[in-house]
Amino acid sequence: MAARDQKPVPLVLAITGASGAVYATRLLEILLRSERAVHLVVSPSGAAVIKQELGVSIDPARPDLAKLLPADLANRHDQVSVHHYENFMAPIASGSFLTGGMVVCPCSGSTLSGIAHAASMNLVQRAADVHLKERRKLILVPRETPLSVLQLENMHRAAQAGAVLLPAMPGWYHGVQSLQDLVDFVVARILDQLEVPHTLMRRWGSPET
Repeated sequence: MAARDQKPVPLVLAITGASGAVYATRLLEILLRSERAVHLVVSPSGAAVIKQELGVSIDPARPDLAKLLPADLANRHDQVSVHHYENFMAPIASGSFLTGGMVVCPCSGSTLSGIAHAASMNLVQRAADVHLKERRKLILVPRETPLSVLQLENMHRAAQAGAVLLPAMPGWYHGVQSLQDLVDFVVARILDQLEVPHTLMRRWGSPET
């Protein structure tokens, strides 16, 4: 098969217990619309935040995609592989399983700490450690504010190891008209890091800006 006919390698999305669940669900939506395969991990705290912020109850071990995605994407089960938070036998726990990158969105402080110190206490931390050791793109999306010295040190440590720290800080220069525009700004920057084409925002310097 010619290289141009090969499908892109899958991406990993981990949803942990920081505020900002809407960024994760929007990111998952756009990845699926872009025909990308996704390996999904939702931590118990991530599921709790989804319930609190989005009003949706899901089982983190078997999240119902119909509750997280628009109706036309609810049946994209062939594109999404769901892994239990504690399943170290999942393919994404091994460097021999090829991926195109990993996003932790949102990234809680405890998850950031576990990644920065290579704790590998759960599948999210282990998969992140794999991406760092294999020199693959790892994008961490923290949202908490203000930040303690310890959190800043953990971000510095993760960045030194090769992670991209992409705080959920939406810009206002792209013609913001709604909350969705602010969400899409952050998701757009994540997609840029993953090299996934999109049209979620007007770019700086474009004729419309």
